[in-house]
Amino acid sequence: MLKLKISQTLPNPLQISLECAAGQLHALVGPSGSGKTSTLRTIAGLNQANSGKIECDNEVWFEGNDVGGIKQNLSPAKRSCGFLFQQYALFPHLSAIENVAIPLQNSAFQIDQRMAIAQDWLKRMGIADLANRMPHQLSGGQQQRVALARALARQPKILLLDEPFSAVDAPTRQSLYKTLADLRKDLNIPILLVTHDLREADLLADRITVIDNGISLQTAEPQVLFQKPRNSRVAELVGISNLFHGVFNVGNLTWDGCQKTFNVADKGRIPPNAQVAWVIPQAGISIHQSSSGLTVPATAAEISSLGQIAVVQFHIENSPHKIEWVASASEIKRLNMEVGSLMHIEVDGNQIHIMPLRPINDPRRFIDH
Repeated sequence: MLKLKISQTLPNPLQISLECAAGQLHALVGPSGSGKTSTLRTIAGLNQANSGKIECDNEVWFEGNDVGGIKQNLSPAKRSCGFLFQQYALFPHLSAIENVAIPLQNSAFQIDQRMAIAQDWLKRMGIADLANRMPHQLSGGQQQRVALARALARQPKILLLDEPFSAVDAPTRQSLYKTLADLRKDLNIPILLVTHDLREADLLADRITVIDNGISLQTAEPQVLFQKPRNSRVAELVGISNLFHGVFNVGNLTWDGCQKTFNVADKGRIPPNAQVAWVIPQAGISIHQSSSGLTVPATAAEISSLGQIAVVQFHIENSPHKIEWVASASEIKRLNMEVGSLMHIEVDGNQIHIMPLRPINDPRRFIDH
């Protein structure tokens, strides 16, 4: 189990709190410069935290506060981390097996034992036959497998992955996903993955933490995060397309720029007449050919076909809003829909998720993003 709660000032301000159990993969997502890589480096001891606590496998790696100062701060060498970088970082003058054996040099193993361990890890990566090749003789995917084997060779207590798949092509990336999924079953250690790819995070992660301006805004399972973001900034960062604003007052939600109002369950967390952001998942959107008291008219402005799936951009009549709807090609055909068609959209108020406009745990929440 990794338990992390850190505060760090310049040059890379951080206020991060998260936990990752053994056997779990936890993804860190956010814009460039948000603090994702800095978080990994701070865990590994390559960056210095000012206060907080880093604990892994019941061992305290760092602990300190503003009053008592730093009580514990293990060096990077004493923190049992496997760190995998985006650009492989293999030693160009060493063979694949020699690269994997590097972390074992200061261990109690003899050289023949170190090479046997390295060979075993290359076998687990499916590249045992490439042991004697130099890095320049390997493809990008093969180099990344060597780098992953090296990161795991000394049996670390945590694996830190800094955008490890972004430099390889799509088929290789899919193959590496499978390798990582297979390894998770055997490793039983926390794995932290930094990625810009939300699909990758959704596919691989048990939990996701959204980071912005060095602050962890929300941690949740992927399905919860994408359907119920904590606030409008999180919704923006995870790419939710149907994000709108309105005023919420005791179960009644108005839609800014549109005459439509919705009845939404009031959980008592938002004060009366509050400005809010709101999102609606795809399951809460229905398209009809005829109008009713529950629908709003909209024109199909754009239809993008992706195999058997179509993404439709609707322009809501008499408003500046567009709403995105994803459907099967057969559903588009059933509705006889084409670009320019006037349709009628029904939004299920029971599936609307309402959020504060600004992050509630961000001291800079009063500053416009």
